[in-house]
Amino acid sequence: MTVSLPRLYSGKVRDVYDAGGDRLLMVASDRISAFDVVMHEPVPDKGRVLTAMSVFWFELFADLAPSHLVSADATDFPEGSGPETVGRSMLCRRADMLPIECIVRGYLSGSAWKEYRTSGTMHGVALPAGLRESDKLPEPVFTPSTKAESGHDVNISFDEAAELVGADVATRARDLSLALYTRGAEWAAARGIIIADTKFELGFIDGELAVADEVLTPDSSRFWPADAWAPGATPPSFDKQPVRDYLETLVIDGAPWAKTPPPPPLPEAVLQATRDRYREAYERITDRSFADWPGAV
Repeated sequence: MTVSLPRLYSGKVRDVYDAGGDRLLMVASDRISAFDVVMHEPVPDKGRVLTAMSVFWFELFADLAPSHLVSADATDFPEGSGPETVGRSMLCRRADMLPIECIVRGYLSGSAWKEYRTSGTMHGVALPAGLRESDKLPEPVFTPSTKAESGHDVNISFDEAAELVGADVATRARDLSLALYTRGAEWAAARGIIIADTKFELGFIDGELAVADEVLTPDSSRFWPADAWAPGATPPSFDKQPVRDYLETLVIDGAPWAKTPPPPPLPEAVLQATRDRYREAYERITDRSFADWPGAV
């Protein structure tokens, strides 16, 4: 990236730059990780899809909560942003971020399914007996987690979240997260996509709880095609599933890949399949053509 602004943070996908004053420039790269390992090969268009989809949801949720988004128009970016950031960047306000991940689950999958299968609970709360993997929950549930500096986040109960941020803030975060998920899930369902679960990043801007980072993207959510969903199995998803599937079956020197660095090379077909899934998710959910998004190729 040809960005000359001071870089504040570089994560698995995003790079964050100081844009002056209370502004940040968040740039979504095409980097992709699987099993906590960042691959060498980028997925074309991935960063632009994540940005375009987040901008769409920020606009759709504007009446529910403010967001940190100032503009995704490159003409509003500060000098030094660089031409490569077009379409993959958001000029944002700084927020005092909550030290918890605000996760909402509408279906029993992932780490929640693993916990339920072992103990019949989800984040320590008992669920009805006899549920199957990918079953729809009786109602969406707020299931927070910690934000780990390294390694994996840890699932926590609502009471534990309240100990971290205070009961009032935890309640506000829960209510807002559930409202965002409910509207998003209803919108997506009308377009043939199930949002099984998602993670929101919330923080305070001018004393108001605001939505930040990315929103309801294939990286922060489980998107399932409704016509492929059936309880008792894991449906295909609109995300990096082709990468995960390839790595799960990869054998190196007679043994399965250990899921540790360095990453193995990804075939072009796997990268293309992943790119197609991200783009399809955007187009189905937004009713827009990705070709119209700035910088799309």
